[in-house]
Amino acid sequence: MRILSKEGNELVLLSITDDAVEKGDYVLIEDIKSKRKLIVQVYEEEYLNIPSLIQDIVKDEIVKASSREGLHDPLNISNLSVMVRDAKLFKCKIRAAIYNGILSNNVSWIPSRVDSKITKLKVSDLDVLLARKGMFPIDIGKTSDNDQFKIYAEDLDGSLNVITGKKESGKSHLAKTLVKKLVEHGAFVIVFDLNNEYGGLAWNRDGTPSTINERISIKEPGSGLKFALNYTGKGAIVNMLKYALDMPTASMREFFRIWDWLNARDSLGIERLGNAITNWNINEHVRDALISRLYSIQASKLFTDDSTKSCRFEEIIKQNKNGLALVVGMGKTSSIVRRMTVELVLSKLIELLEHDSIPPIFIFAEEAHLYLRETYWEDVITRMRHFGIYTTFITNQPDAINDSIYRQVDNIFLFNFTNDADLERISRVSVVDTDTIKSIVRTLPQRHCFVVGKAVRDLPVAIKITDSQVLTLGNTKKFFKIKN
Repeated sequence: MRILSKEGNELVLLSITDDAVEKGDYVLIEDIKSKRKLIVQVYEEEYLNIPSLIQDIVKDEIVKASSREGLHDPLNISNLSVMVRDAKLFKCKIRAAIYNGILSNNVSWIPSRVDSKITKLKVSDLDVLLARKGMFPIDIGKTSDNDQFKIYAEDLDGSLNVITGKKESGKSHLAKTLVKKLVEHGAFVIVFDLNNEYGGLAWNRDGTPSTINERISIKEPGSGLKFALNYTGKGAIVNMLKYALDMPTASMREFFRIWDWLNARDSLGIERLGNAITNWNINEHVRDALISRLYSIQASKLFTDDSTKSCRFEEIIKQNKNGLALVVGMGKTSSIVRRMTVELVLSKLIELLEHDSIPPIFIFAEEAHLYLRETYWEDVITRMRHFGIYTTFITNQPDAINDSIYRQVDNIFLFNFTNDADLERISRVSVVDTDTIKSIVRTLPQRHCFVVGKAVRDLPVAIKITDSQVLTLGNTKKFFKIKN
């Protein structure tokens, strides 16, 4: 390969021979004279197209079509012509430079076209330069060189992450791998599971218990997940009424008074709350608003007056000191109950974290676009590092996430997208240039992922996700598969 041209932070390499380089691969360019090196990433592959070459191809095809006899070619010119016609251009983005063996962002120089050595750079060699290491590795896949690729739990700790791609591209597969490894390393993870599929993490494919079998707790809203009003507190209830049930401000003020009146008498409870609302001296429109919300609260079955059946997060974590995956199964709940559940869990976790009652929590929000609202998520994301809540959104609708959240994202795991609007959305907020995102992500095969962000030290890497050893529930149900 040879350097053909440079414009901005883009280099174009000319390849006459069949170089084993693909989109997403890294290439090392060493200026032999100055001993300086550039690290570039291939984002596009094209044919060499010049007018004279295209004319020669057309003329050659015309000659072949009109001549019945093979042409005499003593100088073997035809083979040379074929090599020129198969010449490829690799468009590359400059990622970094190397000075005296140290990685640097200073790329204010141009390597020699003539005296430069160009070689493919393995991701494993790139890792050595990046000094990527940690105490808690997470194997998530393999590189194009078939080398094992790992990130570290430390890169997810204190981070905001997004896993996105079109449906059935492998998003949940990666999310389950991350959840399992985090729990193995002793972390506490809460999963909002909309498809009731994360229960499979407890079992291997052969039916034997997985390494985290005893560290998975599955609770469904209204079943294993119930709260006492005095445990949730007024703040969590108010947030639920405001954001999940859209209670008007005037009704909210009256609710405050009723709550405080019951709390002062140590008589908080669903039944007593209903009686107080019915008998409270208030405007009828306000009463109707309160009663309608009360019906939603009762129908959700999220609350109980029996303290022995109340879910207490601090006690659950205390009983699982070696790590826990608390899976909130919401596959059978309505959209309203889903929003109520998410709001209650978030609000209570924040309260507990502010009082140091529980350690930091990793949250995995599956199908986040179905309940993601700017109001409370934006507040959590903005101050999550102070709370100790580290969120991973899993969604096939990147436009459901607000730009203000994207700007704080530390890691993005990109699976295949072919829709231009989705690619445009991701490329606008990613630390990687638009050309790379649009070209590489569009052509990613299933179960292949483009990792961007802190986990790869801002040098994006394309990998194939490792096959899971646990049950991967949540597959698409198909009619004709059942018939066969």
